Amino acid sequence: MWAKKQLRMKNEHGFSLIELLIVVAIILIIAAIAIPNLLRSRMSANQSAAVATIRNINNSQAAYIAEFGSAVGYADTLVKLGPGPTCDVTHACLIDNVLACLAKPCIKSGYGYFLTSATIGDYTTTATPIIMGTSGLINFCGPDDGVIRQELTPTITLAAGLARTECADPAKYTPIQ
Repeated sequence: MWAKKQLRMKNEHGFSLIELLIVVAIILIIAAIAIPNLLRSRMSANQSAAVATIRNINNSQAAYIAEFGSAVGYADTLVKLGPGPTCDVTHACLIDNVLACLAKPCIKSGYGYFLTSATIGDYTTTATPIIMGTSGLINFCGPDDGVIRQELTPTITLAAGLARTECADPAKYTPIQ
């Protein structure tokens, strides 16, 4: 009986090196196909989040001016729209603390956000990819007219927010649906 068991164990073998290499090669091929699709999906999600965030900031600006009056105007910084110890004209508690950062750009979901204002009656929100081509492909902007626009021809990651006139320029930015 003992000799039979030893003979059976000698005949049983594990996987050969070739079989293991084939399995590893198949896994690498599947990864090579899946990873680019995953990265494209992530960029698309970041871009959708950027549009939603600009829409949120536009809605927050409308609430800000309705709450504090046209004499105060729109918030000229994201900090004024963000949370604070009390919700007032300096911290309206309308956006989250990630967007209401002190150092520009405020980074969220692969995009950096700027809020620029020339007067109390206007503002422009700009969203730019942190790394163009990796975290996103397009710059977005949304001035006080509430229309969100995207760049016609992708350029570079912006170092500052856009002026209202540049965002409204139909040769550079087009409204999105």
